[in-house]
Amino acid sequence: MKAQDMPSNGDNSNKLAVLWTSGDPEVAEKMVFMYTLNAKRQGWFDEVVLIIWGPSAKLAVENEMIGDYIKRMQEAGVKTEACLYCAKMYGVDEKLAEMGVDIKGMGVPLSDYLKTGWKTLSL
Repeated sequence: MKAQDMPSNGDNSNKLAVLWTSGDPEVAEKMVFMYTLNAKRQGWFDEVVLIIWGPSAKLAVENEMIGDYIKRMQEAGVKTEACLYCAKMYGVDEKLAEMGVDIKGMGVPLSDYLKTGWKTLSL
């Protein structure tokens, strides 16, 4: 479904999509995850989605601290999604799915977030 075909549910400006692409654990822990988790816990945004794309997919499954943090975000209500093609390139698609991450082609969903007025943060 394309963005222009999506039903309008009003103002999406209180929704946040965080595009996490960095393979650096320090960037993940000390910026991406800290902000994403608190954006949901503190009610800064009604809906928060963490998109795992590129090198971050490999880091998410190889680093135990990162995996634990992702679980905490999910438990707080952050939706987690990952690019299927990137995950397959790194051979981590099955492990991400086991972590409860929604694995799918992300080009269209990300474009839809952008076209329908979600706030986006790319790191």
